[in-house]
Amino acid sequence: MGTDPGGVPVLGTSMDGDPHMGTDRVPSNGHGFGWRPNDIQFLLEQSNVGQNRAEASCRVLAELNPGVVVEAYTGELLEAFLTSFQVVVLTESPLEEQLRIGDFCHAQGICFIVANAKGLAGQLFCDFGEHFVIDDPAEGDPVCATVQHISQGNPGVVTCVGTEDGHGHPFCDGDLVTFSGVEGMTELNGREPVPVHVLDAFRLEIGDTSSFSPYRCGGLVSEVRRPQECSYEPLCQALEEPKIQVASPEELPRSRSLHVAFRALHAFHREQGCLPRPRVLEDAERVLELARSLGTQQGPLDEDVVRAFASVSAGNLCPVAAVVGALAAQEVLKAITRKFLPLDQWLYFDALECLALAGATQLTEVDCAPRGSRYDGQIAVFGADFQEQLGRQKYLVVGAGAIGCELLKNFAMMGLAAGPDGELIVTDMDAVALSNLHRQFLYRSADISEPKSVVAAKAVQRMNPDVRVTAQQNQVGPATEPLYGDNFFQRLDGVTSALDTLEARAYLESCCLRCRTPLLDSGTEGPRGNVLPMVPHLTKPLEPGGTPRDGTFAPCTLRYFPRTIQHTLQWARDEFEGLFQLPAEHVNRFMEDLAFPEQLPAGKALKVLEQVRDRLRERPRDWRDCVLWARQHWQSRYHDAIVQLLHTYPPEHETSPGVPFWTGDKSCPHPLTFNPDDDTHLDYILATAHLFAQVHRVPPCRDRNAAQDILRNVVLPPSAPQEALQIPLTEEQEEAQERTVPQCRGTMPRVPVPPDHRGLTELIQDLAQWRQELVGCEEAQVPLMEPIHFEKDNDIHVDFITAASNLRAENYGIPPTDWLTSKRIAGQIVPAIITTTAAVAGLACLEVYKLVWGCQDLSCYRNSNISLSNCLLLRIPPPPPTTYRYGGREWSCWDRLEMRAVSADGQAMTVQEVLDWLQRTHGWTVTMLLHGNTVLYNKGDSEETRAQQQAQRLSEILEDAGMPQQQDLELHYVCEEEDAEEDKRPPLLCSLP
Repeated sequence: MGTDPGGVPVLGTSMDGDPHMGTDRVPSNGHGFGWRPNDIQFLLEQSNVGQNRAEASCRVLAELNPGVVVEAYTGELLEAFLTSFQVVVLTESPLEEQLRIGDFCHAQGICFIVANAKGLAGQLFCDFGEHFVIDDPAEGDPVCATVQHISQGNPGVVTCVGTEDGHGHPFCDGDLVTFSGVEGMTELNGREPVPVHVLDAFRLEIGDTSSFSPYRCGGLVSEVRRPQECSYEPLCQALEEPKIQVASPEELPRSRSLHVAFRALHAFHREQGCLPRPRVLEDAERVLELARSLGTQQGPLDEDVVRAFASVSAGNLCPVAAVVGALAAQEVLKAITRKFLPLDQWLYFDALECLALAGATQLTEVDCAPRGSRYDGQIAVFGADFQEQLGRQKYLVVGAGAIGCELLKNFAMMGLAAGPDGELIVTDMDAVALSNLHRQFLYRSADISEPKSVVAAKAVQRMNPDVRVTAQQNQVGPATEPLYGDNFFQRLDGVTSALDTLEARAYLESCCLRCRTPLLDSGTEGPRGNVLPMVPHLTKPLEPGGTPRDGTFAPCTLRYFPRTIQHTLQWARDEFEGLFQLPAEHVNRFMEDLAFPEQLPAGKALKVLEQVRDRLRERPRDWRDCVLWARQHWQSRYHDAIVQLLHTYPPEHETSPGVPFWTGDKSCPHPLTFNPDDDTHLDYILATAHLFAQVHRVPPCRDRNAAQDILRNVVLPPSAPQEALQIPLTEEQEEAQERTVPQCRGTMPRVPVPPDHRGLTELIQDLAQWRQELVGCEEAQVPLMEPIHFEKDNDIHVDFITAASNLRAENYGIPPTDWLTSKRIAGQIVPAIITTTAAVAGLACLEVYKLVWGCQDLSCYRNSNISLSNCLLLRIPPPPPTTYRYGGREWSCWDRLEMRAVSADGQAMTVQEVLDWLQRTHGWTVTMLLHGNTVLYNKGDSEETRAQQQAQRLSEILEDAGMPQQQDLELHYVCEEEDAEEDKRPPLLCSLP
């Protein structure tokens, strides 16, 4: 595959030693050259048999994105053809072709990539030339911190606080930084970037500041990233003196052995005309002999690795291809965009631990011989019996988003649930959206608004008609436990998590833990991803992830003392809700139910009703009224509110003699003066007026010139600041003031006053009369106003957020940000790219192989972490289950007590019978028995209450609590014989009739 300077990908194939790219045709059976059938080429279908692979694939690729021109090329790879390309990628090509094209690309300055996948191993090579410049080498946005103080000295010391309250600076030694907004020591503002030396979490050295003016207050220190130049050796040289990238030094000897093994495989192919036959010892030994003869190994050769690699190198596995393909695709993106550090220069990946699985070690040549099946490439590695076992699997895929699509594609290619007893269930509540199409490749534009699970299931069946896939549109959670209960999970062979929230992932993990069902949990964030297998009794259960940072900040920081663009963006989000959502909801609710204020505390009711009154007074008649309202609001927020703040705390204000108020994490603001010719000012007016018009169902207007004409003639009356206004300086003061006088989001506080019950009554009466005039004698059929909920995919919404945030940033001397960054931060968009999801899904499916074998060897499983930004892949065995002591013995976190809770009469046991069973079986005297938070028995209750508890049957307790009837009931208990340190107990699982 190549990419020309005009951005047109050119597709070709160079498979199994064919020196002519694109001349291969889809074989009609599994006996293709080198035993590499079509089982993992998901773009091709049965109808493509006999067609050219490049041409058949091209048609399907073009459907993925109509904006990308894809061409197929079936000619020979001549230099004249290659000259026009920016990037050239060779996959599965002979070494001679790699060397020839690699030398040419290096000489011409064309980025050159080689990607190979053989059996359970993969190889990746990059040569981006001798002077490749990376414009943005690091992941994420440049970091910054707020300046608290800068000393005069050599070196000067900068004391800072981070972008989050209570955190230090985020810099590392040698980072380049610039300063902005510094008052006093203004010589730092606008200087060329300077390197920093980190002293501790809060202090940095920046060089000589002894001749600068004394620091007074304010300022932001920001990271500056400079381009980085890399130099690469051509393939001919890198082959002999390989630079191999590894996640840890311990992996280097294995990767070096794989480097030699791939070279020996090429030599074997030249010698024999084919790849080694699967599980044929003499072929594997010949590859080992060739590896020994190369004499280029940089250290001892791991002969077991070479032998294992050779024995299955004729195999073709979809998960391995997914991982290697994703890594290669990300390197192509780096070559084109010059973002992130490219691979330097070799990377080796293998999952040879799969060959150590019980059952896999005994496979013979006969077991792995081709059957003329689409799965022959997989049979070459795992044998025919294993393929049948794959077909019998019952799996649940929760989520049909980016990871879910990749998992389903892999499952189709692997033949999971493609047998007589197989079952593949995919469930997702969402519908296909336009924003999904860049990374969820099972969907097309025609599928927008259709249920994801239904569309995905149909795509799976097109790829492999034998897969028994069922689509469901349910959320897996407490509300659907009658559908996805314990019996459902217990009949599954495995569950794969493709969810996008930690809460949903944690719930699914708890279900699989309780039912002892294997779970593969996968997640991504931008170029990073991970896969965590949870195997009953074998691995440590997955722990719920930490609480995600939700972008919330202390209210006083947002309202009065913002320091970063994140603060102003969150303020703008609160403004959006406080202007266009909450007031409209309150008006509509009042119009529907005159008595609704009675349901609120008096202070809040007064505030809400004042808001209702103001919104009814402000109702616009036309677009011009909306523009005028937006102009008045601009004045209130960006001029009057700042004047008020500076009136209460003037720039020279001191918290104590000699200690300025406006310093450290408090930047002194300045009011803005409206200018209709300022683009940001006008953007704010237009977006605000548009949203205000939508709320009041007034037709909006997009004419900027007309809006400017209205604004030029507006004269607003001057506004005088209030006296005795209390502004909270801490979060505690803010909370205390909120309890006294509830605030609308984004507003300045009022002078606290006690609730006026007489005023509240009068306001209700006035509004009741107003309501009568608006809705008439009968209830309104259409809500009076239209509440607007922020939607990150609505451009007008993002226009408002961007302009509102940047204007507030200008108030406080904070550098503004662009529209796309504002959308990402305000919309809390988690970066997602298809290369990461493809790699993560491939790594997850490698663990599926082990689960299907029923592997009980912990050392064979892998926790995987991947970072495509620097091309690192770390795979380590998961930790074993934790243990604890209770009742004089050791328990695993997977252990539980099990009892058949059926009385002699065939009904569910009583609580007393459960207590007797625990006493009789384990010698434990129970003092408390619980089901969740429901107390079934408490020894501390009265005798009468205990008698009632003991007589109740378990089924009756569920009915009384309104819980659905369950066949298995998990109970917890406390015993009087417990030691003080025993805080864990094995749960009791009761099987009800």
